[in-house]
Amino acid sequence: MSDLSLIIPVKNEAENLPLLYNAIKQALKPIKQKWEVVFVDDGSTDQSLDVLNALIKEDPQCIRVVVFRRNFGQTAAIAAGIDYAHGETIVLLDADLQNDPADIPRLLEKLDEGYDLVSGWRKDRKDNQITRTLPSKIANGVISWVTGVHLHDYGCTLKAYRRDVLGGFRLYGEMHRFIPVFAHSVGARITEIPVSHHPRKFGRANYGLERTSKVILDLFTVKFLLDYSHKPIRLFGGAGAGLMLLGAADLLFLFIRRTFFGVPAFSSPLLLIGVMFFIMGFQSILMGLIAELLARTYHESQRKPTYTVRTVLGKK
Repeated sequence: MSDLSLIIPVKNEAENLPLLYNAIKQALKPIKQKWEVVFVDDGSTDQSLDVLNALIKEDPQCIRVVVFRRNFGQTAAIAAGIDYAHGETIVLLDADLQNDPADIPRLLEKLDEGYDLVSGWRKDRKDNQITRTLPSKIANGVISWVTGVHLHDYGCTLKAYRRDVLGGFRLYGEMHRFIPVFAHSVGARITEIPVSHHPRKFGRANYGLERTSKVILDLFTVKFLLDYSHKPIRLFGGAGAGLMLLGAADLLFLFIRRTFFGVPAFSSPLLLIGVMFFIMGFQSILMGLIAELLARTYHESQRKPTYTVRTVLGKK
Protein backbone atom coordinates (compact mmCIF):
# COMPACT_ATOMS: atom_id res chain seq x y z
CA MET A 1 0.00 0.00 0.00
CA SER A 2 1.49 3.33 -1.08
CA ASP A 3 1.07 6.52 0.90
CA LEU A 4 1.43 8.73 -2.18
CA SER A 5 0.20 8.15 -5.74
CA LEU A 6 1.20 10.35 -8.66
CA ILE A 7 -1.27 10.17 -11.55
CA ILE A 8 -0.02 11.21 -14.98
CA PRO A 9 -2.19 11.15 -18.13
CA VAL A 10 -0.07 10.43 -21.22
CA LYS A 11 -0.78 11.06 -24.86
CA ASN A 12 2.11 11.09 -27.32
CA GLU A 13 4.79 12.15 -24.81
CA ALA A 14 7.51 9.58 -25.65
CA GLU A 15 10.38 12.08 -25.53
CA ASN A 16 9.23 13.64 -22.27
CA LEU A 17 8.59 10.50 -20.23
CA PRO A 18 12.18 9.48 -19.32
CA LEU A 19 13.04 13.04 -18.32
CA LEU A 20 9.81 13.33 -16.34
CA TYR A 21 10.35 10.13 -14.38
CA ASN A 22 13.95 11.08 -13.54
CA ALA A 23 12.69 14.46 -12.31
CA ILE A 24 10.05 12.71 -10.19
CA LYS A 25 12.63 10.44 -8.56
CA GLN A 26 14.84 13.42 -7.74
CA ALA A 27 11.92 15.41 -6.34
CA LEU A 28 10.69 12.55 -4.13
CA LYS A 29 14.08 11.58 -2.68
CA PRO A 30 13.49 13.57 0.54
CA ILE A 31 9.94 12.19 0.85
CA LYS A 32 9.66 9.52 3.54
CA GLN A 33 6.32 8.22 2.28
CA LYS A 34 6.03 5.18 0.05
CA TRP A 35 5.13 6.37 -3.42
CA GLU A 36 4.00 5.09 -6.78
CA VAL A 37 3.45 6.59 -10.23
CA VAL A 38 0.36 5.66 -12.21
CA PHE A 39 0.73 6.50 -15.89
CA VAL A 40 -2.47 6.39 -17.96
CA ASP A 41 -1.79 5.98 -21.67
CA ASP A 42 -4.68 7.77 -23.34
CA GLY A 43 -4.49 6.23 -26.82
CA SER A 44 -0.95 7.35 -27.70
CA THR A 45 0.06 6.82 -31.32
CA ASP A 46 3.81 7.39 -30.86
CA GLN A 47 6.32 5.33 -28.86
CA SER A 48 4.96 6.37 -25.46
CA LEU A 49 3.82 2.87 -24.51
CA ASP A 50 7.24 1.39 -25.41
CA VAL A 51 8.90 4.00 -23.20
CA LEU A 52 6.51 3.22 -20.35
CA ASN A 53 7.28 -0.50 -20.66
CA ALA A 54 10.98 0.31 -20.42
CA LEU A 55 10.37 2.39 -17.30
CA ILE A 56 8.45 -0.49 -15.70
CA LYS A 57 11.41 -2.80 -16.27
CA GLU A 58 13.68 -0.17 -14.74
CA ASP A 59 11.52 0.39 -11.65
CA PRO A 60 8.75 -2.25 -11.39
CA GLN A 61 7.97 -1.52 -7.73
CA CYS A 62 7.01 2.10 -8.28
CA ILE A 63 5.29 2.26 -11.67
CA ARG A 64 1.86 1.17 -12.81
CA VAL A 65 0.61 1.78 -16.36
CA VAL A 66 -3.06 1.83 -17.34
CA VAL A 67 -3.48 1.53 -21.10
CA PHE A 68 -6.69 2.70 -22.79
CA ARG A 69 -7.96 0.96 -25.93
CA ARG A 70 -8.35 4.37 -27.58
CA ASN A 71 -8.21 8.04 -26.74
CA PHE A 72 -10.88 8.91 -24.14
CA GLY A 73 -9.57 12.32 -23.03
CA GLN A 74 -7.74 13.77 -20.05
CA THR A 75 -10.69 13.61 -17.67
CA ALA A 76 -11.20 9.88 -18.29
CA ALA A 77 -7.46 9.31 -17.85
CA ILE A 78 -7.48 11.07 -14.50
CA ALA A 79 -10.56 9.13 -13.39
CA ALA A 80 -8.87 5.84 -14.32
CA GLY A 81 -5.70 6.89 -12.53
CA ILE A 82 -7.64 7.59 -9.34
CA ASP A 83 -9.40 4.23 -9.62
CA TYR A 84 -6.13 2.31 -10.01
CA ALA A 85 -4.04 4.32 -7.53
CA HIS A 86 -3.40 2.90 -4.06
CA GLY A 87 -2.22 6.01 -2.23
CA GLU A 88 -4.11 7.95 0.41
CA THR A 89 -2.62 11.12 -1.05
CA ILE A 90 -3.14 11.78 -4.76
CA VAL A 91 -1.03 14.16 -6.85
CA LEU A 92 -1.95 14.93 -10.45
CA LEU A 93 0.48 16.33 -12.99
CA ASP A 94 0.92 16.52 -16.74
CA ALA A 95 3.43 14.47 -18.71
CA ASP A 96 4.67 17.33 -20.88
CA LEU A 97 7.30 18.61 -18.38
CA GLN A 98 5.54 21.96 -18.10
CA ASN A 99 4.60 21.01 -14.54
CA ASP A 100 7.71 20.73 -12.35
CA PRO A 101 7.88 17.64 -10.09
CA ALA A 102 10.13 19.66 -7.78
CA ASP A 103 6.98 21.46 -6.59
CA ILE A 104 5.41 18.23 -5.27
CA PRO A 105 7.08 18.36 -1.80
CA ARG A 106 5.71 21.89 -1.34
CA LEU A 107 2.20 20.69 -2.15
CA LEU A 108 2.55 17.86 0.36
CA GLU A 109 3.84 20.22 3.05
CA LYS A 110 0.74 22.35 2.55
CA LEU A 111 -1.48 19.27 2.89
CA ASP A 112 0.26 18.53 6.19
CA GLU A 113 -0.91 21.93 7.45
CA GLY A 114 -4.46 20.57 7.48
CA TYR A 115 -5.69 21.22 3.96
CA ASP A 116 -7.53 18.60 1.92
CA LEU A 117 -6.67 19.99 -1.51
CA VAL A 118 -3.71 22.08 -2.62
CA SER A 119 -3.98 23.57 -6.09
CA GLY A 120 -1.05 24.75 -8.19
CA TRP A 121 -1.13 28.24 -9.65
CA ARG A 122 0.94 28.84 -12.79
CA LYS A 123 1.58 32.44 -11.85
CA ASP A 124 4.20 32.91 -14.57
CA ARG A 125 2.70 30.79 -17.31
CA LYS A 126 4.85 29.89 -20.33
CA ASP A 127 2.15 29.43 -22.97
CA ASN A 128 0.81 31.36 -25.94
CA GLN A 129 -0.98 34.41 -24.57
CA ILE A 130 -3.74 34.51 -27.18
CA THR A 131 -4.67 30.85 -27.60
CA ARG A 132 -3.92 29.48 -24.11
CA THR A 133 -3.28 32.01 -21.33
CA LEU A 134 -5.99 34.63 -22.03
CA PRO A 135 -8.85 32.14 -22.58
CA SER A 136 -7.72 30.30 -19.44
CA LYS A 137 -7.86 33.49 -17.36
CA ILE A 138 -11.36 34.22 -18.64
CA ALA A 139 -12.51 30.68 -17.87
CA ASN A 140 -10.95 30.80 -14.39
CA GLY A 141 -12.75 34.04 -13.62
CA VAL A 142 -16.10 32.72 -14.82
CA ILE A 143 -15.74 29.44 -12.89
CA SER A 144 -14.76 31.27 -9.69
CA TRP A 145 -17.70 33.67 -10.04
CA VAL A 146 -20.29 30.97 -10.79
CA THR A 147 -19.15 28.39 -8.21
CA GLY A 148 -17.91 30.65 -5.42
CA VAL A 149 -14.66 28.65 -5.20
CA HIS A 150 -12.00 31.23 -5.99
CA LEU A 151 -8.84 29.85 -7.59
CA HIS A 152 -6.49 31.62 -9.96
CA ASP A 153 -5.79 28.53 -12.07
CA TYR A 154 -8.38 25.78 -12.41
CA GLY A 155 -6.56 24.51 -15.50
CA CYS A 156 -3.32 23.66 -13.71
CA THR A 157 -3.21 19.87 -13.48
CA LEU A 158 -0.63 19.94 -10.68
CA LYS A 159 -2.74 19.48 -7.56
CA ALA A 160 -2.54 17.40 -4.39
CA TYR A 161 -5.59 15.75 -2.83
CA ARG A 162 -6.52 13.65 0.14
CA ARG A 163 -8.26 10.63 -1.32
CA ASP A 164 -11.37 10.99 0.84
CA VAL A 165 -12.38 14.25 -0.90
CA LEU A 166 -12.34 12.53 -4.30
CA GLY A 167 -15.21 10.17 -3.50
CA GLY A 168 -18.89 10.64 -4.25
CA PHE A 169 -18.66 11.91 -7.83
CA ARG A 170 -17.65 10.64 -11.25
CA LEU A 171 -15.61 12.57 -13.79
CA TYR A 172 -16.57 13.01 -17.45
CA GLY A 173 -16.42 15.68 -20.16
CA GLU A 174 -13.90 18.28 -18.99
CA MET A 175 -14.91 17.79 -15.36
CA HIS A 176 -11.40 17.17 -14.01
CA ARG A 177 -10.79 20.90 -13.71
CA PHE A 178 -13.89 21.15 -11.49
CA ILE A 179 -12.60 18.68 -8.89
CA PRO A 180 -11.89 21.58 -6.45
CA VAL A 181 -15.54 22.66 -6.80
CA PHE A 182 -16.85 19.16 -6.07
CA ALA A 183 -14.39 18.80 -3.18
CA HIS A 184 -15.51 22.14 -1.76
CA SER A 185 -19.12 20.93 -1.87
CA VAL A 186 -18.26 18.13 0.59
CA GLY A 187 -16.40 20.48 2.93
CA ALA A 188 -12.80 20.14 1.74
CA ARG A 189 -10.29 22.73 2.95
CA ILE A 190 -8.72 24.20 -0.19
CA THR A 191 -5.69 26.40 -0.73
CA GLU A 192 -3.52 27.46 -3.65
CA ILE A 193 0.23 28.00 -4.04
CA PRO A 194 2.30 29.33 -6.97
CA VAL A 195 4.14 26.61 -8.88
CA SER A 196 6.73 26.63 -11.64
CA HIS A 197 5.71 26.39 -15.27
CA HIS A 198 8.08 25.61 -18.12
CA PRO A 199 7.82 25.94 -21.90
CA ARG A 200 7.09 22.69 -23.69
CA LYS A 201 10.34 21.10 -24.93
CA PHE A 202 9.04 18.19 -26.99
CA GLY A 203 5.81 17.38 -28.79
CA ARG A 204 2.86 19.70 -29.09
CA ALA A 205 -0.11 20.64 -26.95
CA ASN A 206 -3.13 18.36 -27.29
CA TYR A 207 -5.60 21.14 -26.47
CA GLY A 208 -6.29 24.55 -27.94
CA LEU A 209 -8.77 27.39 -27.93
CA GLU A 210 -11.78 25.13 -28.55
CA ARG A 211 -11.38 23.65 -25.09
CA THR A 212 -12.62 26.84 -23.42
CA SER A 213 -16.12 26.47 -24.89
CA LYS A 214 -16.32 22.86 -23.63
CA VAL A 215 -15.34 24.01 -20.15
CA ILE A 216 -18.01 26.72 -20.10
CA LEU A 217 -20.68 24.21 -21.20
CA ASP A 218 -19.59 21.76 -18.49
CA LEU A 219 -19.87 24.61 -15.99
CA PHE A 220 -23.66 24.63 -16.49
CA THR A 221 -23.75 20.95 -15.53
CA VAL A 222 -21.55 21.52 -12.50
CA LYS A 223 -23.69 24.42 -11.28
CA PHE A 224 -26.84 22.34 -11.60
CA LEU A 225 -25.32 19.30 -9.87
CA LEU A 226 -24.04 21.35 -6.95
CA ASP A 227 -26.99 23.66 -6.34
CA TYR A 228 -30.06 21.82 -7.60
CA SER A 229 -29.41 18.07 -7.85
CA HIS A 230 -30.95 17.52 -4.39
CA LYS A 231 -33.89 19.94 -4.91
CA PRO A 232 -34.41 20.42 -8.67
CA ILE A 233 -37.91 21.86 -8.06
CA ARG A 234 -36.21 25.04 -6.85
CA LEU A 235 -34.78 25.62 -10.33
CA PHE A 236 -37.62 24.36 -12.49
CA GLY A 237 -40.33 25.52 -10.12
CA GLY A 238 -38.80 28.95 -9.70
CA ALA A 239 -38.43 29.41 -13.45
CA GLY A 240 -41.97 28.10 -13.98
CA ALA A 241 -43.49 30.39 -11.37
CA GLY A 242 -41.69 33.35 -12.94
CA LEU A 243 -43.00 32.50 -16.42
CA MET A 244 -46.55 32.02 -15.10
CA LEU A 245 -46.42 35.40 -13.36
CA LEU A 246 -45.25 37.05 -16.57
CA GLY A 247 -48.03 35.35 -18.49
CA ALA A 248 -50.64 36.33 -15.89
CA ALA A 249 -49.43 39.94 -15.86
CA ASP A 250 -49.60 40.06 -19.65
CA LEU A 251 -53.14 38.65 -19.71
CA LEU A 252 -54.23 41.04 -16.94
CA PHE A 253 -52.89 43.96 -19.00
CA LEU A 254 -54.94 42.80 -22.00
CA PHE A 255 -58.06 42.40 -19.84
CA ILE A 256 -57.73 45.92 -18.38
CA ARG A 257 -57.06 47.38 -21.82
CA ARG A 258 -60.11 45.60 -23.26
CA THR A 259 -62.41 46.53 -20.35
CA PHE A 260 -61.52 50.21 -19.95
CA PHE A 261 -60.23 51.23 -23.39
CA GLY A 262 -62.12 48.88 -25.69
CA VAL A 263 -59.00 47.51 -27.41
CA PRO A 264 -59.65 43.94 -28.63
CA ALA A 265 -57.29 41.40 -27.07
CA PHE A 266 -57.24 39.22 -30.17
CA SER A 267 -55.72 42.03 -32.26
CA SER A 268 -52.50 41.99 -30.23
CA PRO A 269 -49.68 39.40 -30.28
CA LEU A 270 -49.48 39.91 -26.50
CA LEU A 271 -52.35 37.46 -26.08
CA LEU A 272 -50.36 34.65 -27.69
CA ILE A 273 -47.23 35.61 -25.72
CA GLY A 274 -49.11 35.64 -22.41
CA VAL A 275 -50.71 32.25 -23.03
CA MET A 276 -47.36 30.81 -24.14
CA PHE A 277 -45.60 32.07 -21.01
CA PHE A 278 -48.31 30.60 -18.80
CA ILE A 279 -48.15 27.18 -20.48
CA MET A 280 -44.35 27.14 -20.44
CA GLY A 281 -44.36 27.99 -16.74
CA PHE A 282 -46.81 25.21 -15.94
CA GLN A 283 -44.71 22.72 -17.93
CA SER A 284 -41.54 23.84 -16.13
CA ILE A 285 -43.16 23.17 -12.74
CA LEU A 286 -44.22 19.70 -13.93
CA MET A 287 -40.63 19.07 -15.10
CA GLY A 288 -39.43 20.08 -11.64
CA LEU A 289 -41.76 17.55 -10.01
CA ILE A 290 -40.50 14.81 -12.35
CA ALA A 291 -36.90 15.82 -11.60
CA GLU A 292 -37.71 15.59 -7.86
CA LEU A 293 -38.90 12.01 -8.34
CA LEU A 294 -35.77 11.14 -10.33
CA ALA A 295 -33.49 12.69 -7.70
CA ARG A 296 -35.26 10.82 -4.92
CA THR A 297 -35.02 7.55 -6.87
CA TYR A 298 -31.32 8.18 -7.56
CA HIS A 299 -30.43 8.74 -3.91
CA GLU A 300 -32.62 6.00 -2.46
CA SER A 301 -31.74 3.31 -5.03
CA GLN A 302 -28.03 3.81 -4.41
CA ARG A 303 -28.52 4.54 -0.72
CA LYS A 304 -26.52 7.65 -1.46
CA PRO A 305 -26.30 9.87 1.65
CA THR A 306 -27.18 13.54 1.53
CA TYR A 307 -24.26 14.39 3.83
CA THR A 308 -20.53 13.72 4.19
CA VAL A 309 -18.65 12.96 7.42
CA ARG A 310 -15.11 14.24 7.97
CA THR A 311 -14.39 12.10 11.04
CA VAL A 312 -16.04 10.44 14.06
CA LEU A 313 -14.68 11.32 17.48
CA GLY A 314 -14.99 9.47 20.74
CA LYS A 315 -16.01 5.85 21.21
CA LYS A 316 -16.22 3.90 17.95
